[in-house]
Amino acid sequence: MAPRSPRRPGRGPGRDAEATPLADDDLIAEIRRGNPAMADAFCRRVLPIVDRTVRRLLGADDSEREDLTQVAITELVRAVGSFRAESSLDTWVSAVTAHVIYKQIRRRPLSRHLALDGLPDSLLAARRSTGDVTVAAREVLARIVRHLDAIGSKLAWAFVLHDVFGHGIEEIARMTGVSASAAQSRVVRGRRRLHQRIAADPELADLFVDLERMRAR
Repeated sequence: MAPRSPRRPGRGPGRDAEATPLADDDLIAEIRRGNPAMADAFCRRVLPIVDRTVRRLLGADDSEREDLTQVAITELVRAVGSFRAESSLDTWVSAVTAHVIYKQIRRRPLSRHLALDGLPDSLLAARRSTGDVTVAAREVLARIVRHLDAIGSKLAWAFVLHDVFGHGIEEIARMTGVSASAAQSRVVRGRRRLHQRIAADPELADLFVDLERMRAR
């Protein structure tokens, strides 16, 4: 452990925390003692990690990014008493933030996270006699969402987080509060069950067979 820089005389906890930042363990200790001056210092300390984590998980353009950053910071202040220094403060902040984001995005409809950009308009139009691509896309999306709902939320979200959002297994484990092996199992089982359901759905199965044929040309 690196030695701490000595504090300047007359600048103890609560006097000028912004000018002379405390070491993480001292900052946490002061918050646990109920020192109100340390709350702002703690928020300044964790904000860059929270912002970076939220951007990574949701993207910089998410309309709720700033609001969810504040939600995460509020949760961190509330939960700071549970920090046990078994990992670095940065790692703990990132893990708590990831879990907060996961709880929030689970409240959104699954359809908000899915896109059918990879399906050519010609295939979508062929799904309906009217040739209305927009209506066809909505119908296909609704069928996929129904299949995701049917496999259970834990498997569905593991699949969406991994195969749609592109998060790694370790990150999914932090977000969902399970071990890496459990997260891996959920992703594999979720993908397998979804594919099985799609294969048994004549409407979707034909669509994706046609798509594979087009890609093979």
